[in-house]
Amino acid sequence: MSLKDKITQDMKDALRAGDKPRLSVIRLMLAAIKQREVDERIILDDTRVLAVLDKMLKQRRESVTQYAKGGRQDLVDQETAEIGVIQTYLPAQLADAELDSLIAEAIKASGAVSIKDMGKVMGLLKSKVQGRADMGAVSARIKAKLDG
Repeated sequence: MSLKDKITQDMKDALRAGDKPRLSVIRLMLAAIKQREVDERIILDDTRVLAVLDKMLKQRRESVTQYAKGGRQDLVDQETAEIGVIQTYLPAQLADAELDSLIAEAIKASGAVSIKDMGKVMGLLKSKVQGRADMGAVSARIKAKLDG
């Protein structure tokens, strides 16, 4: 069963169970997936669905930061709940040691020596860590390794 099919099935289950908060988030996810399919005129595979979900997760994390700065705890709670639902469809997050190991391998494979080579390293890592790590944090770790 593809990831998209699983999300669709979970939407039906949430609808039957009357779980309105979860149903709302799942519908947002399916709408984002469908929008990308319509825009690009393709059917998304699991990798591209993960990319869509990863983008949604990033947007919500940024929103949480902004709402917290604005003192809107109600909206922080809502976004945090949405993050929890979206994360259930993403693969398990990478441990710090595992992520550092992947970064070191990518730096070695690309022959990167300075911050100018960061694009090469990110290109090698993106498919391996998509949905399994925050790409902003990965970027920061790569910068730290290439600067140091």
